[in-house]
Amino acid sequence: MIIEGWGLGDAMYMTVITLATVGYGEVHQVSQVGRIFTVFLIFMGVGYFMYVGGNIVQFLVEDRIRVIFGRRKLDKQIAKLKDHYIICGYGRIGRVLARYLTKRYLNVVVIEKNAARQAAMDEDGVLYLVGEASDENLLLKAGIKDAKALMTVVATDADNVFLTLIAKHLNPSLFIVARAIQNTAKRTLEAAGANKVISPYDLGARRMAHAILRPTVIKFLELAFIDDSTDIQLEEIHVYSNSRLLNVALKDSGIRQQLDLIILTIKKADGTMIFNPKADTRIETDDTLVPPHI
Repeated sequence: MIIEGWGLGDAMYMTVITLATVGYGEVHQVSQVGRIFTVFLIFMGVGYFMYVGGNIVQFLVEDRIRVIFGRRKLDKQIAKLKDHYIICGYGRIGRVLARYLTKRYLNVVVIEKNAARQAAMDEDGVLYLVGEASDENLLLKAGIKDAKALMTVVATDADNVFLTLIAKHLNPSLFIVARAIQNTAKRTLEAAGANKVISPYDLGARRMAHAILRPTVIKFLELAFIDDSTDIQLEEIHVYSNSRLLNVALKDSGIRQQLDLIILTIKKADGTMIFNPKADTRIETDDTLVPPHI
């Protein structure tokens, strides 16, 4: 407008077709000074818009590539796992459960259908799959055939029952822990194949009651099971057929003298429990010893 004396419409039209690199032609004859200005406009204006547009495209493409390669990396890591733990559901209980297991350097794979929780799983650094936990293909992708245990804490009892049935079908030897929201669902979950059914509401209520009735006992259990800052922990030791402790009495095993451990309970192969076993109790194949680790 200043150099050529054009009106606003003609000047804007020429500027737009120049920056858009369309170049329909000059609406008026351009003077020498106007041509120099046009060259400057092309180099500065067009170059700037191409730079901005390129950065936008690069951001979108790189972000998508990052997502694709990140997903492939997770899939490869999951495919390599053996004897890992599958958690179905990443709500309040599922997230705490995953953190508890990963703190003990155990391999965990989470299946969560709510994509909004993906950011939380990325933040926690867990391996995860997004989708319905009852999807057989997704369970196979999570490595259910090679998993050690599965914990189902999805939204409803019906979903937990259905998931337990599918999981037992895919891996009959899988150890399954299921959450029961209603007490009436406990038997159904056990019939579906759950090895252990947990009701958080029952456990919470009992713990509150025992906190009043047996506060010292609760304090000890909290130290042993919850407080990671303490040196006291309850552990399990499975006795295999090639163990040097096989058919050896507790008093002759050296467990107390060499390891400074006290055996609180022995679970026999048939499931019976021997509490406070005597010194002459013999250790047998497939026994599970429960000592506190100090």
